[in-house]
Amino acid sequence: MSENKPLLSGGAQGTAPGYAAGGYGGAPPGQPPAPYPQGQPPAPYPQGQPPAPYSQGGPPAPYPQGGQQGGPPPPPQAGSQGQYQGEVPNTDLKDDPNARPVEASAPPIDKMDTVNGYENVGFNSAYLPPPSYDESQQPSAPERREFQNSPTITEEQAREALLGLVAENCCYGAGAAKEMDIKDLKSSSAFHYTLETYGEARSTTWAYEPFTGQPIDGPHCGPAPGPWDIAAQPPGMFQNSKVEVEVPHTASVKPCHQCLASGRIRCYRCHGRGRLHCSTCGGTGRDTYYENGEHRHRCCTWCDGTGRRRCYTCDGFGQVTCNICQGRANLKCYIKLTVTWTNHADDHVVERTALPDELIRGVSGQVSFEESQIKVWPINHFPDAEVNQASNRLITQHNSSFRNERILMQRQRVRIVPVTEVSFKWKDSDYTFFVYGFEHKVYAPTYPQQCCCGCTIL
Repeated sequence: MSENKPLLSGGAQGTAPGYAAGGYGGAPPGQPPAPYPQGQPPAPYPQGQPPAPYSQGGPPAPYPQGGQQGGPPPPPQAGSQGQYQGEVPNTDLKDDPNARPVEASAPPIDKMDTVNGYENVGFNSAYLPPPSYDESQQPSAPERREFQNSPTITEEQAREALLGLVAENCCYGAGAAKEMDIKDLKSSSAFHYTLETYGEARSTTWAYEPFTGQPIDGPHCGPAPGPWDIAAQPPGMFQNSKVEVEVPHTASVKPCHQCLASGRIRCYRCHGRGRLHCSTCGGTGRDTYYENGEHRHRCCTWCDGTGRRRCYTCDGFGQVTCNICQGRANLKCYIKLTVTWTNHADDHVVERTALPDELIRGVSGQVSFEESQIKVWPINHFPDAEVNQASNRLITQHNSSFRNERILMQRQRVRIVPVTEVSFKWKDSDYTFFVYGFEHKVYAPTYPQQCCCGCTIL
């Protein structure tokens, strides 16, 4: 048998018998495949006629509540899918199992309705300037109490804190902590000032979703409220959150722009042809195998020697369900309002020892001062001038920032964190470490008994 001679008629270079006859079965060489075993297709319906799709003789009204007159066309019915009739490639394509639908595109903006107060809304979120703040509502500066000093620790507490650090580090020896001779305890206070501004931002954009018969709250129900007139409450003060709501009286039904209100689009895998090159034989119609030391050829069992296979994505029809309207043929378009609550926080640490400032932020301390108002006043009575300056600077910075947000509340706080510098001697050498926070955390970068992992400390 010649290797160049196809094993079946209608091979890789011919027309697929399955497509010519309406089926996909194989056939003996030289004979067309029989599409039906009995010679005639079976009756699709037992009674000879298709059943009425609606019990009342016609489709239900698309707007039961009285929407647009006439309404949009009904979605395509199941079983009505036909062959794709649009533009297709001249030849079959290679099968790409990684093919994906094209990304959904937005409807043309000129097809959207004009809504009073939302003339400039597009498909990209646009932040809206908040209502002006009434300075007459700003309360006067509150009365403020005196600040208290932070607590101090004893030598025994300092030693216990250092032993706790040694226990947490397997490479630290405990001898220095147990035998050290504490010479001095210098207690001081670190100040942690924080300012929080809780703001609300609002943005609008056109949105769309498949129309499935849901109620349409359109302009016929009344004028649309302004974006800052719609009620929306945050889950709690100083908590970041976001909510999306439909702007009342802005909805309408539009035909789907991608499928032209048909509910189906060209298959993204076969580009409308309904078939692809067989991936098993590479479109040759023959499969190569090795037997008795020779390479032999046989008819490809996956495509019956045609070199082509039905596209499994569209089931051979060349079209698939529209990924925008989900086969519904129509879209509900409306203006979506996005409300975002953001807590903007800044701080300043005043710490005048060798202890790193960032360590102060991670421990607890005494809340010596806390104040919440729509707009707080700068602190001007704290004993440390640097805290007063930081308060004035950060409040001015926050009040000039966040132009697209409405300030709901501000909160400022001063924490006093105790810090103790411990000086000790061990084996005729002087060392220091720091104990800070109510948790008695220890910072001891020069602890004498440190080693790398795996070493043994005697």
